[in-house]
Amino acid sequence: MIASKSKLHWENVYTSKDLSKVSWVQEKPTTSLSFIEGLKLHKSAPIIDIAGGNSNLVDYLLSNSYTNLSVLDISANALEATKKRLGSKAKKVNWIVSNVLNFSSLQNYELWHDRAGFHFLTQEKDIIQYLQVLEKTKPTYLIIGTFSENGPDKCSGLPIKKHSIRDLTEVFSNSYQLIDSKNVNHTTPTASEQNFNFCSFKRKV
Repeated sequence: MIASKSKLHWENVYTSKDLSKVSWVQEKPTTSLSFIEGLKLHKSAPIIDIAGGNSNLVDYLLSNSYTNLSVLDISANALEATKKRLGSKAKKVNWIVSNVLNFSSLQNYELWHDRAGFHFLTQEKDIIQYLQVLEKTKPTYLIIGTFSENGPDKCSGLPIKKHSIRDLTEVFSNSYQLIDSKNVNHTTPTASEQNFNFCSFKRKV
C-alpha cells in the first residue's frame, strides 16, 4: 500500500507541476558529474541513475559519450517527460519504471547513482530492503546524494530522512568503502537553499 501511494504521488507530481520549477531541478548536475568523472569509468561502463525522474544528468552523460545508461524511476510520467526532452537520443537509454525497493536486474552495473532518492526512505525496513537490492545487483561504485542534517524536513510534500556523511558511511559500510564526500548547497528554482551531502563508495573485495 505504501508503494502504491508513493507511485500515485509521483505520477501526480509529474503531471500537475511545472517541471522546470520543482525544487530538485538542476540545470547542470555539477556535483554528480564531478563525482562520476572522478571515478574515471570507461565510457561503456553500465551506469544506472536511481530515481532519475526528470534529472538532466542523463543528458550530460550522453553528451560526455557514456553509452551504457539506465534511468530508473517509480513514475512512468517522469520518464516519459525525460524521453520527450531527449528526443531521438532517448533511444540510447534503458528506461526502467520501478520502485527501487522492488528492483532486480541481471545487469552488472559499474555505477549506481542516487541523488535525492535514498532520503525518501524514512523507515529502517525500507533502508534494509534498499541494501538488499544493492547486494543483489552488486554495483562496483555508489554515488549517494541526500539532504544533510542541515537540509529541509520534507520534499514534494513528503517526509524525508536526513543523513550526515558519517551516517551514510555507516549505512553502506558492510559492503562499501567511502572514497569521497562533499557537502553542497543546492539552489532551487525559487532561489531557496537546500543542503546536501554527497558520498562516493567503492565495493569492498
